[in-house]
Amino acid sequence: MKQISGERLVGERALFMSRALTIDNCIFADGESPLKESKELEIKQTSFQWKYPLWYCQDVKVTDSTFFEMARAGIWYTDNISLTDILYEAPKGFRRCKGISLNKVHFLNADETLWNCSDIQMNNVTAKGNYFAMNSRNIKIDGFNLAGNYSFDGCENIEVKNAKMISKDAFWNCNNVVVRDSYICGEYIGWNSENVTLENCTIESNQGFCYMKNVVLKNCRLLNTDLAFEYVSDVDAEITTKVISIKNPISGRITAAGVEEIIFDDPNIDAKATEISLTD
Repeated sequence: MKQISGERLVGERALFMSRALTIDNCIFADGESPLKESKELEIKQTSFQWKYPLWYCQDVKVTDSTFFEMARAGIWYTDNISLTDILYEAPKGFRRCKGISLNKVHFLNADETLWNCSDIQMNNVTAKGNYFAMNSRNIKIDGFNLAGNYSFDGCENIEVKNAKMISKDAFWNCNNVVVRDSYICGEYIGWNSENVTLENCTIESNQGFCYMKNVVLKNCRLLNTDLAFEYVSDVDAEITTKVISIKNPISGRITAAGVEEIIFDDPNIDAKATEISLTD
């Protein structure tokens, strides 16, 4: 492979359509789309300081590198890319990409990052920003910290474990979600989603788990949670804590340590279709 080392690269499309290239200890300064349409790249200890650095690329490996705030909309329409040991300051980081591997990546501004992407693996990732991973699919996550609302809206086929999320409206409009050994704090979790399973999780939510179908909670703690399960059908919930209130579930089974208030005030709902039992 050809190698470029220790250079400061400027100007639009500085390395346009590169092939089989190793880039080491370089700076991509002002100049849009420096690596557009490139393939087979190995990038190490390099900083991206301007817009659109990796568009329409294939087979890219980036390690121990930095994406500055102005490297916005940085990785779009790119397939088979891995990032390891990365500080990523720019928003709108990934769009319409396939085959993404993120390991030890810190997104300082993750607004609108990972939109319409597929086949994503994330390990030990931290992110701060709203609308993370919108309309993406086939996502596996292990070790994830997020501070940002409206995360994973419209996603499908998601597996998450060992996560901490402060995120209002997380997992809306989703299909096929499994979350294990995680903490989520945010209002209105999961609305309009189907086939959602949470195992050994701690959830704090106002009006959580509403307008959903086929919801399973196993050994979960619902803290400071009220008006839960409104218009949810086929619920199977095992809750080890007390719940403030449950309102108008359509069908299923809910077991909790206690419920301060059970509300059935919709005449179209048969309260007998949902079995609610208390363990304390």
